[in-house]
Amino acid sequence: MEDPMTESRQDRRDLEGYGATPPHPQWPGQARLAVSFVVNVEEGAELSIGDGDERNESVHEIVENVPERPDLCMESHFAYGTRAGYWRIVGLLERYGIRATFSCCARALERSPWLARDIVARGHEISAHSYRWEQHHSMEEDKERAVIARTVKMIQAACGRRPLGWHTRSSSSVNTRRLLVEKGGFLYDSDVYDDDLPRMETVNGVPHVVLPYAFDTNDMRFTNSGGFIFPEDFARYCMGAFDQLYGEGETLPRMLSIGLHLRIIGRPGRVAGLESLLRQMSAYQDVWFARRSDIAHHWRRRMGLSAFHEGALLPEQATGSSR
Repeated sequence: MEDPMTESRQDRRDLEGYGATPPHPQWPGQARLAVSFVVNVEEGAELSIGDGDERNESVHEIVENVPERPDLCMESHFAYGTRAGYWRIVGLLERYGIRATFSCCARALERSPWLARDIVARGHEISAHSYRWEQHHSMEEDKERAVIARTVKMIQAACGRRPLGWHTRSSSSVNTRRLLVEKGGFLYDSDVYDDDLPRMETVNGVPHVVLPYAFDTNDMRFTNSGGFIFPEDFARYCMGAFDQLYGEGETLPRMLSIGLHLRIIGRPGRVAGLESLLRQMSAYQDVWFARRSDIAHHWRRRMGLSAFHEGALLPEQATGSSR
């Protein structure tokens, strides 16, 4: 007798994807590769007993974590991201003419409205990274619905426009994508790690763009045992991914995501890795450096869908930079 769970597992997960015949993305300017820099903004949204949260966030640089009391060492560690790391990162992006997506926790922007204003003024995209920096996998549906609504409200209040994209810390819940579509106004989410191309998913009859993200081409590996140690480790690994995808792009262009964090790559001992990466990538002419909203808008058009309007950026702000 067939295991009744086998069919449900097969129905729930698509392990084939595009297979041997993925669609040609037709990136702007006939680019061979679309590169998306994502800067995660979590400072002030990390779990902190001092802020009334249930526990303190763990930080790998700190040997001992403080239980049951405010952890001033941990809070100071996160504060480095906005006080110092942010300025190094945006300075480099501006030097190389690259606009990024800043994936922001709403509580972080609520506490640092100056940060939201500066990000938008520089032409970057602000997307949603939940309200607090927390996973959603165990949230009850009603609570998650309320968290999504609060996130949108707070980000819109901080920067004057609602977010078009969403990314959950680590694991989303089985309800997250449906709740995003139900809330409305979300062009895309990045809660998958399973491909090098975007895709469309139909959620309750609504076409929704899914943009894969990546944990390997990501500065978070500086915080992992056996991960990056020196800045050149980050640059070499990310350029290895770039070179591979750029080569494949001669016949089938793809997409590369690079994940950054203010308090990680923004440290003086690491930021040279980002500068090296930007310098090397910028030497290529047929690469599209784009915000994730730009890529998602393009993918809808490429799939023959009508333009996404609700909460969309102004036309002059909805383009990436092409080289």
